[in-house]
Amino acid sequence: MTTQEQEHIKQKGYAEAMRYMANAKDYLKLAGQKGRYYLDRKYVRTACGTAYNGVLIALDCFFKLKNIELPKIRKSVDYYRQGLREYQKMKDAFNSAYDTLHLNGYYDGNLDSDVIKIGFARANEIISKIKPQ
Repeated sequence: MTTQEQEHIKQKGYAEAMRYMANAKDYLKLAGQKGRYYLDRKYVRTACGTAYNGVLIALDCFFKLKNIELPKIRKSVDYYRQGLREYQKMKDAFNSAYDTLHLNGYYDGNLDSDVIKIGFARANEIISKIKPQ
């Protein structure tokens, strides 16, 4: 794969992942906030699910750039962990994003803004790895 092809893949993947993150931030605004806590669980759950999907888009792009084969069937969290086995910092960030955004935010509907902020930070950390030049 040429450098130009890699940059094209990065541009597409990064733009899409950032679009998801922008949408996630908009959902958080709709949730409202009183002190440290969000007020509307539905919007927090939607925001966290959207941000987590942005992470997955970025990782799919990263795997494509690293020639890590994408499965033909539905991808699991174990697939992403296995693909990141040689990239420990990214794997740690992914595990944090998975726990914080997908489990605590999306499934459990955690309303603590500090927790959600950490999940968004990990998502942005992962997405930044595919940022084009």
